[in-house]
Amino acid sequence: MADRIIIENAAIVTMNEEDDVIFDGSMVIEGNRIVAVGGSEAASGYDRAGAKVIDAGGKAALPGFVDLHYHTAIGKGYCDHLDLWEILQAFWYPMIRALNPEEAYWAAMASYSESLKAGVTTANDMFRQLPALARAAVDSGIRVVLSNDIADPEHDLDVIEDNESAYHECHGMGDGRVEVYVGIEWLPLASEQLLVDCRALADQLGTGIHIHLNESLGEVEISKQAFGGRRPTEVAYDTGILGPDCVAAHCVHLSDREIGLMSETGTHISHNPTSNAKLGNGIARLPEMLEAGLNVGLGHDSAEGTNSCDLFQVMKWASLVHRAERKDATILQAPEILRMATRNGARALGHETGELSVGKVADVILVNMQNHHFTPSVPGNKIHLMSHLVYSAESAAVDTTIVDGTVVMEGREFLAFDEEEVLAKATESFFTCTDRMEVPEEYAGLLDR
Repeated sequence: MADRIIIENAAIVTMNEEDDVIFDGSMVIEGNRIVAVGGSEAASGYDRAGAKVIDAGGKAALPGFVDLHYHTAIGKGYCDHLDLWEILQAFWYPMIRALNPEEAYWAAMASYSESLKAGVTTANDMFRQLPALARAAVDSGIRVVLSNDIADPEHDLDVIEDNESAYHECHGMGDGRVEVYVGIEWLPLASEQLLVDCRALADQLGTGIHIHLNESLGEVEISKQAFGGRRPTEVAYDTGILGPDCVAAHCVHLSDREIGLMSETGTHISHNPTSNAKLGNGIARLPEMLEAGLNVGLGHDSAEGTNSCDLFQVMKWASLVHRAERKDATILQAPEILRMATRNGARALGHETGELSVGKVADVILVNMQNHHFTPSVPGNKIHLMSHLVYSAESAAVDTTIVDGTVVMEGREFLAFDEEEVLAKATESFFTCTDRMEVPEEYAGLLDR
């Protein structure tokens, strides 16, 4: 792979503080950093000998998307007829309890390759078998933050020792593209002591926390019953979980006080509107979160939450569902949604990505604009371009994906692995895993359609 990449003739959607878009722009990448961004003259002083030169005419260059809440998918399209609690008990938990490292590897390769084709360069992935996931991240080329789904031991999921072991084994792999956080499944499966211990481990390791909070009304009621009337975010606050190193996923049912606690602690939120809608969990109070100054990114969630890793779909929903609910077309305009998918997600994870500016890490995607989704295009109009990206574009428009200064997909073809093999192995892994899974008798009938 060339040490220098020169991208020319692109509409560069920088996502900098001013939301600058440079039409007919150029960008230069050296190693894993962006060293020049600007008009056609920006690349003129750089030696082309040995460089990879990409003519991006008819394409937009964007920061790679950050999928801020993610579960590697092995059972996509299964149990669409069930609600969250039923899916977890009848399918998701039995499946991931049965999962072995080889199956986890191929499931992750399928998930990560789907994400890369959709322009996602970073996945904040909470799952099991983290060493297998880390290997898949290295082999696929994606950037990941991995965490276990820790619960109290009686639930037969991961325990805190699993996460500590995974950190020591995996953190820093792939030239630093693999990080490990402490992951907490959710409060219905956690004691107060477990939450305290998870915060202590994160502080000891110097890493972050990834947790589900306030996803469903059922979760809120379970929390109030188990924790003396306290809601999930209140318990997380009392146990020290919240903070600027914490990503809280979903947060559909936040009270005013809980929004205040999130703001006070600088906790980041992953908004997952497609998952929340598919599972019938409701609509988060996103306008109030933003009004409180919270940093909100976007995530697709998982196979049980949605059947697609396509963050273009998530962006659409993140605007449209709230406009519909509030009956207000003035809220959540395209530039703000794009920031959620790029800058905000990078900020939540402490990454120097999410922006196409000099000095930033080179996670870049090229989106083909020569199609119906971008027709008509108004020359030089950045708001028109951003509108197309949020409301019209689909993942199939992503032509090239660059992660950490390395081209991992070009012309929608992966350069380092066989996509057909990945899909075949992922399908095989689904059947071998589900053949072994044991569904509790009281939930077995729910799998019948």
